[in-house]
Amino acid sequence: MKTSDAVLIAESLKGRFAEGTYSRRARAVLEHRRIAFKQGHWIVVASGFVEPILYLFSFGYGVGKLVGKIQVTPGHWVTYAQFIAPALLATSAMNGAIYDSTWNVYFRLKYDGTYKAMLATSLGPLDVALGEIGWALFRGLIYATGFTAIVMPLGIIKGWYGLLAIPAAVIIAFAFASIGMLYTTYAKSFAQMDWVNVVMLPLFLFSGSLYPLSIYPDWLRYVIEALPLYHGIQIVRCLSLGIIQWSLLLHVAYFVVMIVVGLTFTTKRMRALFMR
Repeated sequence: MKTSDAVLIAESLKGRFAEGTYSRRARAVLEHRRIAFKQGHWIVVASGFVEPILYLFSFGYGVGKLVGKIQVTPGHWVTYAQFIAPALLATSAMNGAIYDSTWNVYFRLKYDGTYKAMLATSLGPLDVALGEIGWALFRGLIYATGFTAIVMPLGIIKGWYGLLAIPAAVIIAFAFASIGMLYTTYAKSFAQMDWVNVVMLPLFLFSGSLYPLSIYPDWLRYVIEALPLYHGIQIVRCLSLGIIQWSLLLHVAYFVVMIVVGLTFTTKRMRALFMR
């Protein structure tokens, strides 16, 4: 961008709501991420797409032969593959969003000076946050669409309700990316960033992804039901199996709160770091 263009943009934003915070140019950050993707980052995205497919065929059809059918609601029994497929989709959306909004953001935040350079232009901290999180949403959309395209012909997801799992995965990615980026703005070392991996593995294993929560004692089940991935799995599983309940609104509200909290405090943190 020419200097004169940047000056014109800055002049046009004077006096507007959220001046200095949001310039309505998050697409510039998205363009930066798209260029990085073309230069080789697509390999990382592709690996994240293959992983849940491998889990599905290994556990869904391998272990599934030993498990038999599972009851998800009274009178509603499904195969083990049908049970874990929605959980794998939700987990894939979470993983892609978290890795994009934590480790990738950490390097740009601490080492290569990308955000410092961006915020020296007309871009505001909310533009940067929305751009980075928007890319995580795009990644979640890729995973959800590709995964759904594979499992629907196999009969694992039945009916048009299953297609709603795609926007559901995007909402999950949005929420986790918002919180992930917020955490990253406070991380001061690689040791603190390693906590991301420490948290994500138990989330995957104990959020009702591989077996129903009914096997746990009541006190532990209440703890798990407070975890974010549990709510994501419930949304995707219900939509994939055509189980439409009012409780879906509560699960969605959980993620709306995550998104609002993440965006609000990430913006404040970016302002504190680079716009003193």
